[in-house]
Amino acid sequence: MKRIAVIYYSRSGNTEKMARFVAEGVKEESEVQADLHNVDDFPPEKALEYDGLIIGSPTYYGSMAYQIKKFFDESVSFHGKLAGKVGGAFSSAANIGGGNETTIGDILNAMLIHGMVVQGSERGDHYGPVSIGSPDERAQRQSKALGKRVACLVKKL
Repeated sequence: MKRIAVIYYSRSGNTEKMARFVAEGVKEESEVQADLHNVDDFPPEKALEYDGLIIGSPTYYGSMAYQIKKFFDESVSFHGKLAGKVGGAFSSAANIGGGNETTIGDILNAMLIHGMVVQGSERGDHYGPVSIGSPDERAQRQSKALGKRVACLVKKL
């Protein structure tokens, strides 16, 4: 069975809610398992055990939270070993212009530097789901779609 780690950091609970919706989307795809992890309890080398990583962060100063950045910084010790694995990202923020897309872009940039495979969406949230505050119905739908999209790609690769 293929495995995807849904890794998140959440102080207010909004990003964690999104992570749960992402995991639900992964589980909609047969033969793919979703494991939900708070980044504080997920050592970076554990990522090597997974076929895909979907990472979510609140937006802090237009970028990912320190805890997620630390995860990527520490992953340097096994640089290149995530190549070919599938990645995806999501974010929450307090405001519409709060930096959600730049946060997702920063997470995806780190994944691309690792050699990971990332797939966008032709409609909706193109780079990854975003939420303003607590995830509304649209953010829930987009989060589930991300999980399913990554799960389908993991199965294809």
